[in-house]
Amino acid sequence: MTSYVENETQKQFSFDVQAVLESVMEAVMETERCPYETSVNLLLTDDEGIRAYNRQYRDIDHETDVLSFPNISFARAGDFSLVEACEADYFDPDSGELLLGDIILSVDRVLSQAEEYGHSVLREFAFLTAHSMFHLCGYDHMDEAEAAVMEDRQEAVLTRLGITREA
Repeated sequence: MTSYVENETQKQFSFDVQAVLESVMEAVMETERCPYETSVNLLLTDDEGIRAYNRQYRDIDHETDVLSFPNISFARAGDFSLVEACEADYFDPDSGELLLGDIILSVDRVLSQAEEYGHSVLREFAFLTAHSMFHLCGYDHMDEAEAAVMEDRQEAVLTRLGITREA
């Protein structure tokens, strides 16, 4: 498993961002029974930056907490069976890892939402990372049933990692 982290802000967290990202990645990939080693890119930005990315890529001129850009077009969420048929599109030719996609996270939102929801910054960062990882695995929350599945999976991953609302 490989993760790449870029921080285009001057803000730092009190925990190792890459280590938390990789813990969440590993837990999500185990939950999804992904048979491949994977790679994810994470960009940390601020509210202004994520608003610009949201406007550029989604035509939505508003800040958000996290954006997910999956590399794989899943027919069914968490079903990795189609990726070998498109090996050149989905796998890094040098490492052989499955390229899941990119995550853009607003550091400003991580900090403000942790305070708003009354839990730690670590919990909010891990939650948004897990949320995005499930998007990279083909999950969405466009209706109540989809949202419930995604929320249950996110909570299970965070509980398994011991990153609870009280943490």
